Amino acid sequence: MSGKEGSGGFRKRKHDNFPHGQRREEKENVNPPSALMKSFKSFQLELDTRHDKYERLVKLSRDITIESKRTIFLLHRFTSAPSGEEILSESEVKLDAVRQKIKQVAQELIGEDMYQFHRAISPGLQEYVEAVSFQYFIKTRSLISVEEINKQLIFTTEDREETTNMTSNSQDKQPHRWSLKVTPVDYLLGVADLTGELMRLCISSVGNGDIDTPFELSQFLRQIYDGFTFIGNTGPYEVSKKLYTLKQSLAKVENACYTLKVRGSEIPKHMLADVFSTKTELIDQEEGLP
Repeated sequence: MSGKEGSGGFRKRKHDNFPHGQRREEKENVNPPSALMKSFKSFQLELDTRHDKYERLVKLSRDITIESKRTIFLLHRFTSAPSGEEILSESEVKLDAVRQKIKQVAQELIGEDMYQFHRAISPGLQEYVEAVSFQYFIKTRSLISVEEINKQLIFTTEDREETTNMTSNSQDKQPHRWSLKVTPVDYLLGVADLTGELMRLCISSVGNGDIDTPFELSQFLRQIYDGFTFIGNTGPYEVSKKLYTLKQSLAKVENACYTLKVRGSEIPKHMLADVFSTKTELIDQEEGLP
């Protein structure tokens, strides 16, 4: 056995005489962080920031959806409420609160490409379009345009600088401007969902003794359906998918109008809503709808 070997028969390495911490420091000094590692660190930070923003937008979109649904539920009370103006004014307050949420979305998207986060905010925007178009129809009996919706989504605020004197100048007020545009696809999907609410409005109107509203809604829904048929299968997949639901809503309203025209004089007004509900259930069973 040579002198270089230990008692166990293993040759002792030269660096075993140095402490472990000292060897690690020497290794770090020898291999400093490369430019490639720095690049990946910056990529990690950018992806984490983008992911956090995406999650915040998903939460805002969920809040927008919830508040818009509450507005729609409120507007359905318009036909049975003693004062419809109170319902409309209360719905406007709720929609203003929804727009404040959309303003936060617009602030999050400053300097960003909206289409990179479109999937996060699209459900909320569709529900907002449905709510605001439902309110607009109750007021005007017409369909709101996407341009009018986008005009309501332009937000301005003023930040006043704190000054020691009471003299006002042009630098005391700095206007800021945020805007968020509803895409044509979100608008179409929101209008497609609107038809379901109009179908429910038709049934509730008949239950309250309003015989004229179903015929008016039937003409309006027919115009919307004709407009969607022009798009056909050339549009996005979501639009063609909701076209079937739109057709079912139109069929239910037309069936209500047919019953009113043919058997309206035979059925008491307080029983019309029950008759329509039964016919609607039969249509759903024939079409295989849940």
